[in-house]
Amino acid sequence: NWMEGYNNPQVSGENLIGLSRARRPHNAIFVNFDDEEIPTKPLDAAVQTWKKMCTNPVDKKVEEELRKLFEVRPVWSRNAVKANISVHPDKLKLLLPYLAYYMLTGPWRSLWVRFGYDPRKHPEAKIYQVLDFRIRCGMKYGYAPNDMPVKAKRSTYNYSLPITVKKQVSHTVSVHDLKQGLGTSGASGAKKPASSRYKLKESIYIFREGALPPYRQMFYQLCDLNVESLQKIIRRNDGTESECTERDGWCLPKTSDDLRDTMSLMIKQIIRSTRPALFSNTTSSEDGKEQLAYESGEDEDDEEEEEEDFKPSDGSENEMETEILDYV
Repeated sequence: NWMEGYNNPQVSGENLIGLSRARRPHNAIFVNFDDEEIPTKPLDAAVQTWKKMCTNPVDKKVEEELRKLFEVRPVWSRNAVKANISVHPDKLKLLLPYLAYYMLTGPWRSLWVRFGYDPRKHPEAKIYQVLDFRIRCGMKYGYAPNDMPVKAKRSTYNYSLPITVKKQVSHTVSVHDLKQGLGTSGASGAKKPASSRYKLKESIYIFREGALPPYRQMFYQLCDLNVESLQKIIRRNDGTESECTERDGWCLPKTSDDLRDTMSLMIKQIIRSTRPALFSNTTSSEDGKEQLAYESGEDEDDEEEEEEDFKPSDGSENEMETEILDYV
């Protein structure tokens, strides 16, 4: 036996590592779309950890602010929270599981849901569903990845840490705005106090006409697509929603495809207006070659995107995985 002659060292709680390592004390509750029940309260450990670690007045204030957010809107993405509250990312990791559970699959995957709220039972939760949107590029769309002033999230070169992103405008936000996605662009460009140190720009979760998303892959909640034509698509079955499916939630089938097509068109127009040369026929063969080179790398993405096989939690790989890793 290869274990022969090996003496187990004295083990105490402090130096125990390896397979039996205790989970980090974040204590999030993960829920799948087909789980019968949803949790109504946090794990005791999540309560203990928050109470123990977060005792100063700033923490208390942040807790109150997040409670209010979940009151007006029962489902939030972590990025949307970060754009509305200035909170240190490590504190947020402890606070979210204290107030909400995390959906792993289905139309609200990668989102945090207030304890006791089951979006599968409320047709009005349709507006909180997630849309996984990727900017399409390659020959068939008329521009290569390099033509876009948009970061690929996965690239390590141009990834700026969230805490380095400054929010430029302060918002006075009404309850209605929060529920529906922020309709107001705050006009006061006053100097920001320390209280906004960690805030992200609103573009991290809101899609507006005429603005490019900050990354090539984005996860939007439907209520944060702030464009009338997109909202029309979402509202097509308002009041007649009959069942909530894992693929489409409360929306009509193909809603996500229609939203993506419309958004892609809008983005193409922005790129066309900012880089008109791309769309004239004067590009040299050199450019063409260059584009093809990018195309080959990018095309696999397109294939994936148009793949008919539905895997419910496909969409959210990178962002969602990094978020889950925080809790294991």
